[in-house]
Amino acid sequence: MEPDYNEERRYHQAQKKVKEIKDFYQHLTIFILITIMLLVVNLMTSPEYLWFIWCVLGWGVGVLFHGLKAFGVSPFFNKEWEERKIREFLEKEKESKKQTWK
Repeated sequence: MEPDYNEERRYHQAQKKVKEIKDFYQHLTIFILITIMLLVVNLMTSPEYLWFIWCVLGWGVGVLFHGLKAFGVSPFFNKEWEERKIREFLEKEKESKKQTWK
């Protein structure tokens, strides 16, 4: 009996997806812990100016995009865009090879 490479490929893709989601949750956890730490430091050193907000906003954008990517919600570079670009590059390569052989 031949091994089912398609099933193995699907398993590895699922495994990769789970790792991406796990990595996002780790990123989110670290973000929350550091945000709390920054808030405490900010309130202890200069409570009149909440500078920690700028750190949280900057890093928060990164966490947001990481989450969108991990859960497959990509408003800009989604799967359809990726597939279209791959086909485009393959066609360009095929055309350039045809030009070379002429």
